[in-house]
Amino acid sequence: MSKAFTKETNADDDELEEADTLPATLKNYMTPTGFNTLKEEKRVLQNDERPKVVEVVAWAASNGDRSENGDYIYGKKRLREIDKRIRYLTKRLESAEVVDPARQQGLEQVFFGATVCFAREDGSEHTVQIVGVDEADINVGKISWISPVAKALMKAREGDSVTLRSPAGVETLQVISVEYIIPSST
Repeated sequence: MSKAFTKETNADDDELEEADTLPATLKNYMTPTGFNTLKEEKRVLQNDERPKVVEVVAWAASNGDRSENGDYIYGKKRLREIDKRIRYLTKRLESAEVVDPARQQGLEQVFFGATVCFAREDGSEHTVQIVGVDEADINVGKISWISPVAKALMKAREGDSVTLRSPAGVETLQVISVEYIIPSST
């Protein structure tokens, strides 16, 4: 068969769009910091990284035979990855509802953006900030507002006991403190 009728990409390149981690029925809440982080990532991809890759691909294409040209093949693959991520970030930013913790009402209760210190039944203490789905990173103590722990903590006050229902079972958490940390703008 002629190469004109074969596909240039591998089957694993034909991934679906990034899975939307937020059900369509829920709002895409984000903190101002999370929103700005996604906006900056999109800007870097569009204005810095993508033009450099396009330049490499154009140079590689000018060299002739593209079938065994690694710069061309991998450059095209990277362009698809960048474009896919830009589309994803654009959708997420368009659907974002930015909630500023500084403007929250009822600061003695746990709501979106709160930093909560709680104790588990085993006596261990944990501090988490409740953030948007795209911002969640358990390694730095940020959990999604739709996670089981965040759902259990919502509307609790300092000193309250809440019930956590998770796949691991039922557990009681004791809320130690609730605060809203406002990041500095510098």
